Amino acid sequence: MDASLEIYEKMKRQKCCVIIPTYNNHKTLKRVIDGVLNFTQDIIIVNDGSTDSTSQILSNYPKLTQIHLEKNQGKGNALKVGFKKAKELQFKNAITIDSDGQHFPDDIPVFIEYLKQEGEILLIGSRNMAQEGVPKKSSFGNKFSNFWFWFETGNKLEDTQSGFRLYPLDKIPNRFFTNKFEFEIEIIVRSAWNGTRVKNIPIQVLYDMSERVSHFRPFKDFTRISILNTVLVAIAIFYIKPRDFFRRLKKKGFKQFFLENILESQDSKMTKSLSIALGVFIGIAPFWGFQTVLVLFLAYVLRLNKVISFAFSNVSFPPFIPLIIFGSLKIGGLFMENPQDVFPNSYTDFDQIKQHLVQYLIGSFILASIMAVIFGLLGYILMTIFSSNKNKQIRNA
Repeated sequence: MDASLEIYEKMKRQKCCVIIPTYNNHKTLKRVIDGVLNFTQDIIIVNDGSTDSTSQILSNYPKLTQIHLEKNQGKGNALKVGFKKAKELQFKNAITIDSDGQHFPDDIPVFIEYLKQEGEILLIGSRNMAQEGVPKKSSFGNKFSNFWFWFETGNKLEDTQSGFRLYPLDKIPNRFFTNKFEFEIEIIVRSAWNGTRVKNIPIQVLYDMSERVSHFRPFKDFTRISILNTVLVAIAIFYIKPRDFFRRLKKKGFKQFFLENILESQDSKMTKSLSIALGVFIGIAPFWGFQTVLVLFLAYVLRLNKVISFAFSNVSFPPFIPLIIFGSLKIGGLFMENPQDVFPNSYTDFDQIKQHLVQYLIGSFILASIMAVIFGLLGYILMTIFSSNKNKQIRNA
Protein backbone atom coordinates (compact mmCIF):
# COMPACT_ATOMS: atom_id res chain seq x y z
CA MET A 1 0.00 0.00 0.00
CA ASP A 2 1.22 3.52 -0.85
CA ALA A 3 2.60 5.28 2.26
CA SER A 4 0.32 8.31 1.82
CA LEU A 5 -2.73 6.06 1.38
CA GLU A 6 -1.75 4.15 4.51
CA ILE A 7 -1.63 7.38 6.54
CA TYR A 8 -4.96 8.40 4.98
CA GLU A 9 -6.54 5.18 6.28
CA LYS A 10 -4.95 5.57 9.72
CA MET A 11 -6.25 9.12 10.03
CA LYS A 12 -9.73 7.89 9.15
CA ARG A 13 -9.54 5.19 11.82
CA GLN A 14 -8.26 7.67 14.40
CA LYS A 15 -11.00 10.17 13.39
CA CYS A 16 -8.33 12.80 12.87
CA CYS A 17 -8.64 15.96 10.80
CA VAL A 18 -6.26 18.83 10.07
CA ILE A 19 -7.07 22.42 11.01
CA ILE A 20 -5.28 25.23 9.17
CA PRO A 21 -5.80 28.71 10.67
CA THR A 22 -4.65 31.37 8.23
CA TYR A 23 -4.33 35.13 8.11
CA ASN A 24 -2.66 36.92 5.19
CA ASN A 25 -0.30 34.05 4.29
CA HIS A 26 -1.05 34.00 0.56
CA LYS A 27 2.58 33.22 -0.36
CA THR A 28 2.64 29.89 1.45
CA LEU A 29 -1.00 28.88 1.96
CA LYS A 30 -1.39 26.86 -1.27
CA ARG A 31 1.81 24.91 -0.61
CA VAL A 32 0.66 24.01 2.89
CA ILE A 33 -2.81 22.91 1.75
CA ASP A 34 -1.42 20.81 -1.11
CA GLY A 35 1.07 19.20 1.27
CA VAL A 36 -1.68 18.25 3.73
CA LEU A 37 -3.84 16.89 0.88
CA ASN A 38 -1.16 14.23 0.32
CA PHE A 39 -2.40 12.60 3.53
CA THR A 40 -6.04 13.58 4.05
CA GLN A 41 -8.98 15.50 2.66
CA ASP A 42 -10.42 16.01 6.13
CA ILE A 43 -9.18 19.58 6.32
CA ILE A 44 -10.78 22.54 8.08
CA ILE A 45 -9.46 25.93 6.99
CA VAL A 46 -10.25 28.97 9.12
CA ASN A 47 -9.69 32.20 7.23
CA ASP A 48 -9.25 34.69 10.05
CA GLY A 49 -10.36 37.82 8.20
CA SER A 50 -7.54 37.85 5.63
CA THR A 51 -7.29 40.96 3.45
CA ASP A 52 -4.90 39.55 0.81
CA SER A 53 -5.66 36.96 -1.89
CA THR A 54 -6.43 34.18 0.61
CA SER A 55 -10.11 33.99 -0.40
CA GLN A 56 -9.20 33.57 -4.08
CA ILE A 57 -6.73 30.81 -3.22
CA LEU A 58 -9.30 28.97 -1.12
CA SER A 59 -11.87 29.17 -3.93
CA ASN A 60 -9.78 26.51 -5.68
CA TYR A 61 -10.55 24.04 -2.88
CA PRO A 62 -14.37 23.90 -2.79
CA LYS A 63 -14.46 20.37 -1.35
CA LEU A 64 -12.60 21.36 1.80
CA THR A 65 -14.40 22.64 4.89
CA GLN A 66 -13.85 26.38 5.04
CA ILE A 67 -14.80 28.97 7.62
CA HIS A 68 -14.41 32.63 6.64
CA LEU A 69 -14.40 35.15 9.49
CA GLU A 70 -15.22 38.73 8.53
CA LYS A 71 -12.68 40.32 10.88
CA ASN A 72 -9.32 39.18 12.16
CA GLN A 73 -9.83 38.05 15.76
CA GLY A 74 -6.57 36.27 16.51
CA LYS A 75 -5.07 32.82 16.11
CA GLY A 76 -6.57 31.55 19.35
CA ASN A 77 -10.08 32.39 18.22
CA ALA A 78 -9.44 30.79 14.83
CA LEU A 79 -8.34 27.58 16.54
CA LYS A 80 -11.39 27.60 18.82
CA VAL A 81 -13.65 27.96 15.79
CA GLY A 82 -11.77 25.10 14.10
CA PHE A 83 -12.07 22.84 17.17
CA LYS A 84 -15.80 23.51 17.41
CA LYS A 85 -16.30 22.60 13.76
CA ALA A 86 -14.16 19.46 14.10
CA LYS A 87 -16.31 18.26 17.00
CA GLU A 88 -19.47 18.96 15.01
CA LEU A 89 -18.07 16.75 12.24
CA GLN A 90 -17.47 13.95 14.81
CA PHE A 91 -13.66 14.08 14.75
CA LYS A 92 -11.86 12.88 17.89
CA ASN A 93 -8.41 14.32 17.11
CA ALA A 94 -7.20 17.39 15.25
CA ILE A 95 -3.76 18.27 13.91
CA THR A 96 -3.12 22.01 13.67
CA ILE A 97 -0.55 23.35 11.23
CA ASP A 98 0.43 26.96 10.61
CA SER A 99 -0.05 28.36 7.13
CA ASP A 100 3.15 30.44 7.09
CA GLY A 101 5.21 27.61 5.57
CA GLN A 102 7.49 26.94 8.55
CA HIS A 103 6.02 23.45 9.09
CA PHE A 104 6.35 20.48 6.77
CA PRO A 105 3.09 18.58 6.12
CA ASP A 106 5.32 15.55 5.51
CA ASP A 107 5.62 15.32 9.31
CA ILE A 108 1.91 14.47 9.66
CA PRO A 109 2.70 10.71 9.65
CA VAL A 110 4.92 11.26 12.71
CA PHE A 111 1.93 12.56 14.66
CA ILE A 112 -0.30 9.71 13.50
CA GLU A 113 2.23 7.03 14.48
CA TYR A 114 2.65 8.54 17.94
CA LEU A 115 -1.13 8.80 18.31
CA LYS A 116 -1.50 5.13 17.42
CA GLN A 117 1.14 4.14 19.99
CA GLU A 118 0.24 6.51 22.82
CA GLY A 119 -3.54 6.75 22.65
CA GLU A 120 -5.15 9.97 23.87
CA ILE A 121 -2.32 12.48 24.08
CA LEU A 122 -1.60 16.11 23.20
CA LEU A 123 1.45 16.21 20.92
CA ILE A 124 3.52 19.32 20.17
CA GLY A 125 6.04 19.34 17.33
CA SER A 126 9.49 20.14 18.69
CA ARG A 127 11.54 22.34 16.38
CA ASN A 128 15.31 22.50 16.36
CA MET A 129 15.63 26.05 17.65
CA ALA A 130 19.42 25.91 17.42
CA GLN A 131 19.50 25.51 13.65
CA GLU A 132 20.62 28.30 11.35
CA GLY A 133 17.98 30.85 10.42
CA VAL A 134 15.86 30.62 13.57
CA PRO A 135 15.19 34.19 14.80
CA LYS A 136 16.74 34.90 18.19
CA LYS A 137 13.49 36.33 19.50
CA SER A 138 11.75 33.02 18.67
CA SER A 139 14.42 31.01 20.47
CA PHE A 140 14.28 33.25 23.55
CA GLY A 141 10.49 33.29 23.60
CA ASN A 142 10.40 29.50 23.43
CA LYS A 143 12.82 29.09 26.37
CA PHE A 144 10.78 31.61 28.34
CA SER A 145 7.56 29.72 27.61
CA ASN A 146 9.14 26.33 28.35
CA PHE A 147 10.21 27.49 31.81
CA TRP A 148 6.78 28.74 32.80
CA PHE A 149 5.06 25.63 31.44
CA TRP A 150 7.35 23.52 33.64
CA PHE A 151 6.68 25.72 36.67
CA GLU A 152 2.90 25.62 36.12
CA THR A 153 2.59 21.89 35.36
CA GLY A 154 5.80 20.16 36.47
CA ASN A 155 6.20 18.84 32.91
CA LYS A 156 9.39 19.66 31.01
CA LEU A 157 9.08 20.27 27.26
CA GLU A 158 11.62 21.39 24.68
CA ASP A 159 9.13 23.38 22.59
CA THR A 160 5.86 24.85 23.87
CA GLN A 161 5.30 27.43 21.13
CA SER A 162 5.17 25.32 18.00
CA GLY A 163 1.82 25.54 16.25
CA PHE A 164 2.20 22.09 14.66
CA ARG A 165 0.24 20.00 17.16
CA LEU A 166 -2.18 17.15 17.65
CA TYR A 167 -5.07 17.72 20.05
CA PRO A 168 -7.34 15.02 21.54
CA LEU A 169 -10.56 17.00 21.21
CA ASP A 170 -12.35 15.34 24.12
CA LYS A 171 -9.43 16.03 26.47
CA ILE A 172 -9.04 19.77 26.03
CA PRO A 173 -11.06 22.38 27.99
CA ASN A 174 -14.45 23.40 26.62
CA ARG A 175 -14.03 27.07 27.48
CA PHE A 176 -11.05 29.37 27.06
CA PHE A 177 -10.22 32.88 28.17
CA THR A 178 -7.74 34.02 25.51
CA ASN A 179 -8.05 34.61 21.77
CA LYS A 180 -4.64 35.39 20.36
CA PHE A 181 -1.13 33.86 20.43
CA GLU A 182 -1.30 33.23 24.17
CA PHE A 183 -4.15 30.77 23.55
CA GLU A 184 -1.66 28.04 22.62
CA ILE A 185 -0.08 28.39 26.06
CA GLU A 186 -3.40 28.40 27.89
CA ILE A 187 -4.66 25.27 26.18
CA ILE A 188 -1.62 23.08 26.92
CA VAL A 189 -1.33 24.24 30.54
CA ARG A 190 -5.01 23.73 31.33
CA SER A 191 -5.09 20.41 29.46
CA ALA A 192 -2.13 19.21 31.53
CA TRP A 193 -3.91 20.33 34.71
CA ASN A 194 -6.88 18.18 33.66
CA GLY A 195 -4.65 15.12 33.41
CA THR A 196 -4.03 15.12 29.65
CA ARG A 197 -0.56 13.90 28.74
CA VAL A 198 1.46 16.53 26.83
CA LYS A 199 4.53 15.44 24.89
CA ASN A 200 6.99 16.77 22.31
CA ILE A 201 7.80 14.93 19.10
CA PRO A 202 10.55 15.93 16.63
CA ILE A 203 9.55 17.82 13.49
CA GLN A 204 11.28 19.77 10.74
CA VAL A 205 11.09 23.55 10.52
CA LEU A 206 11.81 26.12 7.81
CA TYR A 207 12.31 29.84 8.41
CA ASP A 208 12.30 31.46 4.97
CA MET A 209 12.19 35.18 5.67
CA SER A 210 11.39 35.95 2.04
CA GLU A 211 8.08 34.07 2.32
CA ARG A 212 7.18 33.94 5.97
CA VAL A 213 4.83 36.55 7.38
CA SER A 214 4.73 36.73 11.17
CA HIS A 215 1.79 38.44 12.86
CA PHE A 216 3.39 38.27 16.29
CA ARG A 217 3.55 41.78 17.79
CA PRO A 218 6.51 41.68 20.20
CA PHE A 219 5.34 44.24 22.75
CA LYS A 220 1.58 43.62 22.77
CA ASP A 221 1.68 39.84 22.47
CA PHE A 222 4.58 39.38 24.88
CA THR A 223 2.67 41.50 27.40
CA ARG A 224 -0.46 39.39 26.93
CA ILE A 225 1.58 36.20 27.35
CA SER A 226 3.22 37.58 30.50
CA ILE A 227 -0.17 38.48 32.00
CA LEU A 228 -1.50 35.01 31.17
CA ASN A 229 1.50 33.31 32.78
CA THR A 230 1.08 35.46 35.89
CA VAL A 231 -2.53 34.27 36.20
CA LEU A 232 -1.60 30.64 35.47
CA VAL A 233 1.22 30.69 38.03
CA ALA A 234 -1.16 32.06 40.68
CA ILE A 235 -3.71 29.34 39.90
CA ALA A 236 -0.99 26.67 39.94
CA ILE A 237 0.39 27.80 43.30
CA PHE A 238 -2.85 28.42 45.17
CA TYR A 239 -5.06 25.71 43.65
CA ILE A 240 -3.50 23.15 41.29
CA LYS A 241 -0.43 22.15 43.34
CA PRO A 242 -2.32 21.84 46.67
CA ARG A 243 -5.12 19.96 44.85
CA ASP A 244 -2.68 17.50 43.26
CA PHE A 245 -0.84 17.01 46.54
CA PHE A 246 -3.98 16.09 48.47
CA ARG A 247 -5.14 13.86 45.61
CA ARG A 248 -1.87 11.92 45.73
CA LEU A 249 -1.97 11.77 49.51
CA LYS A 250 -5.57 10.52 49.49
CA LYS A 251 -4.86 7.97 46.77
CA LYS A 252 -1.69 6.54 48.33
CA GLY A 253 -2.32 7.11 52.02
CA PHE A 254 0.23 8.84 54.23
CA LYS A 255 2.30 5.69 54.84
CA GLN A 256 2.70 4.92 51.13
CA PHE A 257 3.36 8.59 50.35
CA PHE A 258 6.07 8.69 53.03
CA LEU A 259 7.69 5.51 51.68
CA GLU A 260 7.66 6.54 48.01
CA ASN A 261 8.25 10.29 48.14
CA ILE A 262 10.54 10.52 51.15
CA LEU A 263 12.31 7.25 51.88
CA GLU A 264 12.78 6.27 48.23
CA SER A 265 14.08 9.71 47.22
CA GLN A 266 17.69 9.70 46.02
CA ASP A 267 18.56 12.72 48.19
CA SER A 268 20.65 12.25 51.32
CA LYS A 269 18.95 11.88 54.72
CA MET A 270 20.28 15.30 55.70
CA THR A 271 18.82 16.95 52.58
CA LYS A 272 15.46 15.27 53.16
CA SER A 273 15.46 16.23 56.84
CA LEU A 274 16.24 19.86 55.99
CA SER A 275 13.47 19.76 53.38
CA ILE A 276 11.02 18.59 56.04
CA ALA A 277 12.21 21.33 58.42
CA LEU A 278 11.85 24.01 55.73
CA GLY A 279 8.32 22.88 54.87
CA VAL A 280 7.20 22.83 58.50
CA PHE A 281 8.76 26.24 59.21
CA ILE A 282 7.08 27.90 56.22
CA GLY A 283 3.80 26.12 56.98
CA ILE A 284 3.61 27.45 60.53
CA ALA A 285 5.25 30.87 60.11
CA PRO A 286 2.84 33.73 59.28
CA PHE A 287 3.29 33.72 55.52
CA TRP A 288 -0.42 33.21 54.83
CA GLY A 289 -1.16 33.30 51.10
CA PHE A 290 2.49 33.02 50.11
CA GLN A 291 3.47 29.70 51.70
CA THR A 292 3.46 27.62 48.51
CA VAL A 293 5.40 30.00 46.31
CA LEU A 294 7.84 30.75 49.16
CA VAL A 295 8.54 27.11 50.04
CA LEU A 296 9.06 26.15 46.39
CA PHE A 297 11.34 29.14 45.82
CA LEU A 298 13.45 28.48 48.94
CA ALA A 299 13.66 24.75 48.22
CA TYR A 300 14.92 25.58 44.73
CA VAL A 301 17.45 28.16 45.98
CA LEU A 302 18.69 25.94 48.82
CA ARG A 303 18.78 22.84 46.57
CA LEU A 304 16.39 20.93 48.78
CA ASN A 305 13.68 18.45 47.82
CA LYS A 306 10.74 20.52 46.55
CA VAL A 307 8.18 17.69 46.85
CA ILE A 308 9.06 17.02 50.49
CA SER A 309 9.20 20.73 51.41
CA PHE A 310 5.85 21.39 49.76
CA ALA A 311 4.25 18.33 51.39
CA PHE A 312 5.24 19.40 54.92
CA SER A 313 4.32 23.04 54.34
CA ASN A 314 0.72 21.80 54.36
CA VAL A 315 1.04 21.23 58.12
CA SER A 316 -1.14 24.33 58.45
CA PHE A 317 -4.18 22.86 56.74
CA PRO A 318 -7.54 24.05 58.22
CA PRO A 319 -8.03 21.63 61.18
CA PHE A 320 -4.60 22.58 62.59
CA ILE A 321 -4.86 26.36 62.10
CA PRO A 322 -6.63 27.07 65.45
CA LEU A 323 -3.97 25.02 67.28
CA ILE A 324 -1.15 26.88 65.49
CA ILE A 325 -2.66 30.27 66.32
CA PHE A 326 -3.27 29.25 69.96
CA GLY A 327 0.29 27.92 70.34
CA SER A 328 1.76 31.00 68.69
CA LEU A 329 -0.09 33.37 71.00
CA LYS A 330 0.84 31.34 74.08
CA ILE A 331 4.53 31.19 73.19
CA GLY A 332 4.59 34.82 72.10
CA GLY A 333 3.17 35.84 75.44
CA LEU A 334 6.27 34.44 77.18
CA PHE A 335 8.38 37.06 75.44
CA MET A 336 6.07 40.04 75.91
CA GLU A 337 6.35 42.53 78.78
CA ASN A 338 2.56 42.79 78.94
CA PRO A 339 1.22 39.57 77.39
CA GLN A 340 -2.27 39.71 75.95
CA ASP A 341 -4.99 37.17 76.61
CA VAL A 342 -5.09 34.50 73.92
CA PHE A 343 -8.80 35.13 73.36
CA PRO A 344 -9.64 38.65 74.61
CA ASN A 345 -13.31 39.47 75.10
CA SER A 346 -12.87 42.78 73.30
CA TYR A 347 -10.29 45.31 72.16
CA THR A 348 -10.26 48.69 73.90
CA ASP A 349 -7.89 50.48 71.53
CA PHE A 350 -5.63 50.06 68.52
CA ASP A 351 -2.52 49.58 70.69
CA GLN A 352 -4.05 46.48 72.18
CA ILE A 353 -4.71 45.07 68.70
CA LYS A 354 -1.14 45.88 67.70
CA GLN A 355 0.30 44.18 70.80
CA HIS A 356 -1.86 41.11 70.18
CA LEU A 357 -0.60 40.93 66.59
CA VAL A 358 3.04 41.37 67.66
CA GLN A 359 2.58 38.63 70.27
CA TYR A 360 1.22 36.31 67.56
CA LEU A 361 4.01 37.12 65.09
CA ILE A 362 6.77 36.56 67.65
CA GLY A 363 5.19 33.35 68.87
CA SER A 364 4.53 31.98 65.38
CA PHE A 365 8.15 32.38 64.29
CA ILE A 366 9.39 30.77 67.51
CA LEU A 367 6.84 27.93 67.22
CA ALA A 368 7.77 27.47 63.56
CA SER A 369 11.45 27.21 64.46
CA ILE A 370 10.82 24.73 67.29
CA MET A 371 8.54 22.51 65.20
CA ALA A 372 10.93 22.66 62.22
CA VAL A 373 13.76 21.34 64.42
CA ILE A 374 11.53 18.64 65.95
CA PHE A 375 10.13 17.46 62.61
CA GLY A 376 13.55 17.61 60.95
CA LEU A 377 15.20 15.54 63.70
CA LEU A 378 12.29 13.11 63.87
CA GLY A 379 12.42 12.68 60.11
CA TYR A 380 16.15 12.02 60.22
CA ILE A 381 15.72 9.44 63.00
CA LEU A 382 12.86 7.65 61.21
CA MET A 383 14.78 7.56 57.92
CA THR A 384 17.83 6.14 59.73
CA ILE A 385 15.69 3.43 61.36
CA PHE A 386 13.94 2.54 58.11
CA SER A 387 17.25 2.47 56.22
CA SER A 388 18.80 0.19 58.86
CA ASN A 389 15.84 -2.21 58.73
CA LYS A 390 15.95 -2.22 54.94
CA ASN A 391 19.69 -3.00 54.90
CA LYS A 392 19.14 -5.88 57.39
CA GLN A 393 16.42 -7.32 55.17
CA ILE A 394 18.72 -7.12 52.15
CA ARG A 395 21.57 -8.87 54.02
CA ASN A 396 19.25 -11.61 55.31
CA ALA A 397 17.69 -12.21 51.90
